[in-house]
Amino acid sequence: MKASPTSRGELGRRAEQAAQRYLVERGLRPLGHNLHNRYGEIDLLMRDGETLVFVEVRYRRRADFGGALASVDARKRGKLLRAAAAHLQQHGLDQSPCRFDAVGVAPAGKEPFGRIEWVADAFRAD
Repeated sequence: MKASPTSRGELGRRAEQAAQRYLVERGLRPLGHNLHNRYGEIDLLMRDGETLVFVEVRYRRRADFGGALASVDARKRGKLLRAAAAHLQQHGLDQSPCRFDAVGVAPAGKEPFGRIEWVADAFRAD
């Protein structure tokens, strides 16, 4: 059964596609998406020059409670850090420079994915 275009999963998938297109237009190269391991999911894995970029994509229909980017809270950052560390170790990339970006996607006018906000180096693994 095909998901309706307004289902949560479909909206998330389309938001990730919009975010990836946006980042590619700005020079990043896609390496993978929806990468799962026991610690969580990496929405997008991209390369910016020599740097691996782990991208968390958040979609919100409304800006209540701070909007999409505000939803990348400490718990979510921790999950992403653990998932990224596992991915790096599993693929022998422990020494690769990396960063964590966040992309917020929201409607703009009649475009359901028309507003994209990218925060490069949104948080660090300290």
